[in-house]
This record gives sequence, C-alpha cells and structure tokens, in this order.
Amino acid sequence: MAGILHVVVIGAGSAGLGISYFLKQRGRDHRVLERGRIGETWRTQRWDSFRLNSPNIRSLLPGDSPDVPDPGGASTQHQFVSYLESYVERHHLPVITDAPVEELSKDRGLFLVATPRGVLQARNVVIASGSLNCPKRPPTAAELPTALRQLDSSAYRNAAELEQGAVLVVGSGQSGGQIAEDLALAGRSVFLATSRAGRLVRHYRGGDIFNWMTLSGYLDVPRSEIVLPSGKLPPRGLLGATHTISLQSLSTEGVVLLGRFLGIENGSLMFGDNLDEHMRFANESSADVKRFIDDYIRRAGLNAPPAEDDPAEMIAPRLPSPPIRSIELATSGIRSVIWCTGFRGDFQWIKIPDTIDDDGQPIHQNGIGFVPGLYFSGLDFASTRKSGTIPGIAEEAARLVNHLARRSVS
Repeated sequence: MAGILHVVVIGAGSAGLGISYFLKQRGRDHRVLERGRIGETWRTQRWDSFRLNSPNIRSLLPGDSPDVPDPGGASTQHQFVSYLESYVERHHLPVITDAPVEELSKDRGLFLVATPRGVLQARNVVIASGSLNCPKRPPTAAELPTALRQLDSSAYRNAAELEQGAVLVVGSGQSGGQIAEDLALAGRSVFLATSRAGRLVRHYRGGDIFNWMTLSGYLDVPRSEIVLPSGKLPPRGLLGATHTISLQSLSTEGVVLLGRFLGIENGSLMFGDNLDEHMRFANESSADVKRFIDDYIRRAGLNAPPAEDDPAEMIAPRLPSPPIRSIELATSGIRSVIWCTGFRGDFQWIKIPDTIDDDGQPIHQNGIGFVPGLYFSGLDFASTRKSGTIPGIAEEAARLVNHLARRSVS
C-alpha cells in the first residue's frame, strides 16, 4: 500500500489529464488511475469515421501551445488518443493504466480507492470518469423482437459491420445525425426517428462556429439557464465535424425522416406526429445561436464578413408524403436499430453517503461534491454549456484545483 497521497484522480481521459496538469504545476503528490488505456473511452466508444466537433485549436489541453498544424481541422479519435498519450509523456503526468477503481469509500477522514492492485489512500479525490459512458435506451427497446439487432451509438463502427438490410437510427442529436449520414453515404437504407434536438452550422461569418461560440460567451451560459422545465438537460445539438448537417440535408441524402419513436404495436414500429415540430425546433435553435453571435460581433465592433445562407439549411427537405406513422417490421427490411438516445455516468462504485443521488448521478455544485475533498470533473453541463467538452477542460480543471488547494491550507 502506498503512502497517503494528496490527490487521486480517477480517469485518464482529457478531463482527468487536465486536472493532473494543474496538480503537477502546484507540486501536489497525486496519481491518475485509468481503468484501461489512456483515453479508453475515445478508443472504444467511437465509430470509424468519427471526428472531433471542436477544431484542433479548441481541442488543446492546459499548457499546450496554440501553435498547432491545421488549427481549423477536425481530429479523428485515433489522432486525439495519440495526442493524449503524448500529453502524458510531455508533461510527465503520473498515470497508472489498467487500474480500474472497484470501490471508493472513506474512513477516518481519508478516501480509500480500491483497485485490483491494492488500496490507495488520499486526502482528496477527483472523479474524472465522465457522465457519458453508459448508453441509455428507452423502455420501448425491450419490446422489440430479438431477431432485430440493437446496438448503441457507442458500439457502432461502420455500415459494413451491420446485417444486410435497412437501419433505423433513433435520435437526431449529435450522434444520431452523424451516424445516419455515415450510413447513407455507405449506401444503406436509413430511417431516422427524430427528436427535439437543436442544430448548429459548421461555419458562420468567416469563422468556425466553435470559435464564435467561445469568443461570444455562448458556451459560458450557466447550467441554470440551460436546464429544461422537466429538470432534465437538453441533448447536444446536431453539429457535423467538418460540415453542416441538418435534417433537411439528411433527407436529400436518402435518409427517411420520421417522428419520435414510440415503440412497437402489432408488429409495426410506431412514430409520433412531430417531425415538423422537430425540424422547426432545429431551425430555430440554429437561428438563435446565429443571433447571439451577431449581437456579439456588433457589440465588439468586429469587422466580420456578412452572414451567408448555409446550403445544408436552405435545401428543401424530401419528406414522406403522407408522413409515416407506422412501419410494418416484417416487410420493412429493417434489420438493425441504433440507439442514439443519450448516456449517463456509472458511479455505483462510490460507497460514500451523500455523494450520488437516487438516479445514481453525482451530487455536486459546479463540480464540487458535498463531501469535503471530493470533486467531479468532465460532467456534461456541470456548470455551463461548455462543461463536459474539450474546450471547457482548462477552465474547469484550474478552478477545481484552485478550490482543492485552498481547502488544503484551510
């Protein structure tokens, strides 16, 4: 058993490595525990054509120079994993791989972090395992026949790995839209059950949309202004990594657009009568973001190019007429269903009272747990719209480590 560490960081993805960087800068004795390899989730939960939605210039971790090749490019997951590995080497971060945490408990003021290699003791713990590693499916998924292959977006790799036949993609947020396009470009017959998800253009007024959202403060909008009346958080809007993807552009690529998936009834897949509403919401959300950026450009007195229409937004949709409300499964040719219906975190290994809520999710305020010395990094929408994204890591990691340091001297 090692001596008492100042901090144990759980997770060696981008969030955990950002925390480790600032801890090292402050000379804090710590270890970073990773269940598999560095960036394990990036390695195992992405499809083959996946690229980061944030441009290279916005995908840097703390301490790295912004002088990068192809600053506006979009890295593949493999390139990003290589970047994470090099980051650990260049900054000499104390990462221990193949060390899954089996249980986190607390005794006599110390955190006990149990792994197959033994138990580490620490005065503080930062959980950076993320809140998007366990896929969620609606209850209706259990009603589908076993002959129909079901997989989550995190398990999808490419069209060739699926059974021959048509594919139903459920959910039109970021993953759903990108995967539907990937399948369509591979020549597959695709049905897309849409959802109430926003949309973003890839480029606007001479710049990348992520750059504009960062500069304008759009990503700094607090969680309290984002959460829905139901108390739930909205899905991330549809954004193509290299180009704009819209429901209407998908329809012109042959994707058949449907309303929300409702389940199966008498052998038929059922869909809601809300496709028009979903398309309208996506259009309006894109317009809202543009207005936010326009206001910023005007206030800042920037000499930005005028706005131009994006072809992917302006193209006329090709919609089924009449709208499809049901599809008889036996004659549809659908052989696979890909669920793009969101994720949640796995925190059941935490055995400390007042740490996770009844839904098994962290109890925290801006990433600071209610149990002294416990922190959460990399949670989606933890404090702002930027939380949980790579561009948000540097700011969040610095803030949490500063809080941790103040606690240590109090």
